[in-house]
Amino acid sequence: MTPPPSPEAIAADLLATKNLTLLSLTPIQSLWAGYGQICRLTAAPKPNTTAPSKPKDSGLSTPLDQQTPQSYILKLTTPPPTPSSAPPTESHTRKLLSYAAETHFYTHLAPLLPASIPVADCLASATLPLPDGNRTTALLLSDLKQEFPVAGGKREALDATQAYAALDWLAGFHGFWWERSFGRVGEFERGRLVRAPLEELERGGGGGDGDGGRGVWLNGGYTYLATRREEWDSLVGDGGSEWSEALTEAVDGEGDGECVAEVVAEVLAPGADGHGAVEDYVTLIHGDVKSENLFASATGEEVAFYDFQYVGLGLGVCDLAKLFTCSVPLGMLVEGGDVPDVLTMQEGEKELLERYWKRLRDIGKREYEWEIFVRHWETALVDWLRFQASWGFWGNTEWLEARVRSVLADSQWKQWLLRARVQASVDQK
Repeated sequence: MTPPPSPEAIAADLLATKNLTLLSLTPIQSLWAGYGQICRLTAAPKPNTTAPSKPKDSGLSTPLDQQTPQSYILKLTTPPPTPSSAPPTESHTRKLLSYAAETHFYTHLAPLLPASIPVADCLASATLPLPDGNRTTALLLSDLKQEFPVAGGKREALDATQAYAALDWLAGFHGFWWERSFGRVGEFERGRLVRAPLEELERGGGGGDGDGGRGVWLNGGYTYLATRREEWDSLVGDGGSEWSEALTEAVDGEGDGECVAEVVAEVLAPGADGHGAVEDYVTLIHGDVKSENLFASATGEEVAFYDFQYVGLGLGVCDLAKLFTCSVPLGMLVEGGDVPDVLTMQEGEKELLERYWKRLRDIGKREYEWEIFVRHWETALVDWLRFQASWGFWGNTEWLEARVRSVLADSQWKQWLLRARVQASVDQK
């Protein structure tokens, strides 16, 4: 059996397409569950050539004698071998689809972003068959640390300056795609977008499209209910969990209607046919917003996000729910950091939301009433807590739980949720 190509060989081939020669390769991080690795490369132009210019700059390149070796990133996805007789699991399928979605983002969508919303440039990509029937996917990216040298910590809070910068980046990203993702064909034609893993398996697309040709996720993120049924079923059966009871309660209070978690998921989900409760506000979301997935400038006033495996359609507030819980300092949400059991929106939280909301509308050039935005935000918090309660809590969990207790106790929110669900059903007819 022919051995798979080495990371050095793959890197050299990709660099050669840009007239670059590999000088060194250093693994810097393993991908989740052993699905590959990320390497930092050093490369220089081949003799008598010039280095590639950045897609978003003036298009000029520097003569060879004025150039120095540059750093690049190689993201190499190599799924672990699986027995051919074993049926694909939801988790395995999710990962394969996520890497294909990320490839699509970097090769088709990222080049459209303005310089004010920085992401890594994709210099080249490739999909190579492996002897075991799997495929290796390789992305050659610019190194964000050249301009953004401060790495966000793993499961650590950002400082206040970085938190504002992250919020501004998200508002810019969401605002830029807002109009482009609403009712449009082409890149966001709903029939082309990637469904939840189990649905993709039923459709015969569970292997992922290695070259990213399918598109991004129909429902961005990795926590929505349709892709977390196993964890949800486990929570439902956990009689000792506060949230098992709270989230399975019927929204209408009659005991015979759909439960809170199901209706929340239905309202938040972008419609496969372009119809749904929140369609006017659907944009492209990052899908995995946390400090670990960004680099900051030396001053902290600018950030650039990476890791777009779960990029797809959704409400921008779904990105904010994870950011606020996992990366924003608690003191920016609650004065003094003291959290009661039940908590309404505090001034710190409101200030952050208003900053995002105003910038989103300015960049998206569309209307978004504050009252509707807040309802969407509250609903996103409930959905995010449902995932954490079934998977495991981390971050500002006391704040999240206190906020969701407040939301679930609000009869006006429940009435709005039911109206939104009914409207979604009407729109789909």
